[in-house]
Amino acid sequence: MSESFAGGRLTIDLGALAANWSFLARLDPASECAAVVKADAYGIGIAKAAPALARAGAKTFFVAHLSEARAVRDAVPDATVYVLNGLPPGACDAFAAIDARPVLGCVDEILEWAAFRAASGARGQAAVHVDTGMTRLGLDPAQAHDLLPRLPFTPSLLMSHLACADEPERPETERQRALFADLCAQAPGVPASLANSAGTLLRETSGGGLGFHLRRPGVALYGANPIAGRPAALRPVVRLEARVAQVREAPAGAVVGYGGAERLHRRTRLAIVSVGYADGVLRAGGSEDGAPGAAAAVGGVPCPYVGRISMDLIAIDVTDAPETVARGGWVEILGDTIGVDALARACGTIGYEVLTGSGRRHERRYVS
Repeated sequence: MSESFAGGRLTIDLGALAANWSFLARLDPASECAAVVKADAYGIGIAKAAPALARAGAKTFFVAHLSEARAVRDAVPDATVYVLNGLPPGACDAFAAIDARPVLGCVDEILEWAAFRAASGARGQAAVHVDTGMTRLGLDPAQAHDLLPRLPFTPSLLMSHLACADEPERPETERQRALFADLCAQAPGVPASLANSAGTLLRETSGGGLGFHLRRPGVALYGANPIAGRPAALRPVVRLEARVAQVREAPAGAVVGYGGAERLHRRTRLAIVSVGYADGVLRAGGSEDGAPGAAAAVGGVPCPYVGRISMDLIAIDVTDAPETVARGGWVEILGDTIGVDALARACGTIGYEVLTGSGRRHERRYVS
């Protein structure tokens, strides 16, 4: 790849992505392991991620929108593709044209899909979503109990979504599992899907019971652990490095960045790097007096952010860095030292937001 002189360099390890899928698949061999690739495969790119996952063995993919389903179909022509955000009015022909399967979550969607199949003779498949406690998409339990035995077509999948599986001590997950199992009995013979990333990983730590016929891991594929405090054998997929624009010395007492949010307490060597919140580096990771923020890394040693994160720049304290930092060099924003979950915690958020927010200005490199 020719030198782009971009401010950020995003390295995406497709081998690690495939290894994470394989690890998750092995946790419950009796249940199919699908792959969630919505949000452009959590920011790493559907066009590259979907084929890598397919080569690893994934056959079923979940996206949020029809445009993403088209991207998966282009990348993996024989994939089964479900669209989680349902059936927009008038979209049946578009779904059928690429053999995408809408996840139907209300009576109007079910009736529209049934009418389309009857009028056109189309044999397109669809899932039905039942709400077991998220109170978001899906038929409410009373509706589902009444409607499932008399659906005008047989769905290819019955699914629900776990609300609290990332907090294993909470009782809601077992209540959702029991309710979902009861609703599945109203649609005998229809494959069922409940477990997300956290639900899939619970199998590793507690024996599971959430797998049903198909699991839908998302963020865990990309190296983030959705269950805090329970390590999982997941490999980092994304590495983000930032180019150093300038290295400067600043005296004790100097204030750094917009608003003078942080005052230096010692003579400090600062590396000013060419990424910022326009590149998905969350502004909440900045620091101010008495409130440290996130850190970058040089030579495997964390180096704290100093002051507010700007649109295109971050100041980093490299005074104690074990390696020389110079103009044109690189510092790690996200990678082996600064993991996605650690960076998320420092920014007061979750790994999902860190991954999906990766900016489009970075030079991208795919390795396997």
